[in-house]
Amino acid sequence: MPVGIIQPSNQIRLTNVSLVRLKKGKKRFEIACYKNKILEYRSGIETDLDNVLQIHSVFLNVSKGQTAPAADLAKAFGDKTELDNIILEILKKGELQVGEKERHAQLERVHNEVTGIVAGKLVDPKSKRVYTTGMIDKALDQLSSQGAHKQEDSKGSGTATPTNGEDGEQGKNKAKDMPTWTGVVTTKSAKSQALDAMRALIAWQPIPVARARMRLRVSCPMFLLKQAAKPAPKKEGSGAGQDGEEEKAKGTVKDRILSYVEEIESQGESGGEWEVVGFVEPGAFKGLGEFIGGETKGRGRVEVLDMAMIHED
Repeated sequence: MPVGIIQPSNQIRLTNVSLVRLKKGKKRFEIACYKNKILEYRSGIETDLDNVLQIHSVFLNVSKGQTAPAADLAKAFGDKTELDNIILEILKKGELQVGEKERHAQLERVHNEVTGIVAGKLVDPKSKRVYTTGMIDKALDQLSSQGAHKQEDSKGSGTATPTNGEDGEQGKNKAKDMPTWTGVVTTKSAKSQALDAMRALIAWQPIPVARARMRLRVSCPMFLLKQAAKPAPKKEGSGAGQDGEEEKAKGTVKDRILSYVEEIESQGESGGEWEVVGFVEPGAFKGLGEFIGGETKGRGRVEVLDMAMIHED
């Protein structure tokens, strides 16, 4: 061994790692893990700890190879806590330090998942056909660039859109209340971001889109159909639209059920039950289910035949 090269015994050099950090007892502890294995372990895909850890040790600083002294571990986690339990706590509760390449790959995965969900739920209102993920991607890019321009305009002189009197103020307030899209992030689930993206696309219509309708079967006992439906619960702050809602709420149970159905495919009577198959907007599904459950007291049913009715070439 060449003279003059001294490798400290408590330093372990590691490369190509993902770090998990946990601050406890005024000390920051780190563990070195294999890339892409941490998320698999947390989601339950990977169960073998040896496949997750690069080395079975706790560090104060992985990049410097500085291992955590036993005294610091005992003070922070307790004298009787075993090393495996300490590592598990750091792995489960610690903050994952993601590198630039990993962050980009994770962002791309979430982005592809979001566009896939949106493309499967939105259709052209006229043809009822789905858009490709590429077209959805371009539409979302357009919305995100519009959002960036609007933020810049709001910081500027405000001369981008001339307004006149009350109509202008109402237009401004309406635009502020409309959902916006600024792009995909890794801190939220793909499903929640897909819902945000769909709301923004439907509100701004960069391309003609609408939610794909659900195909449902609703059944109800015949003797309940002609009974008067209970009025819908009043919503606070409904304003002038409240009278219209109360007017819509009047009628029989059958009338109320059919008011939720946009297009009737078939309806008929069999064995003392009335049944209708039709298409319903996804936003009305919850209200229809609550109405059937409340009015029929469990004797009526709502069955989902198809979550999203689409036409494909």
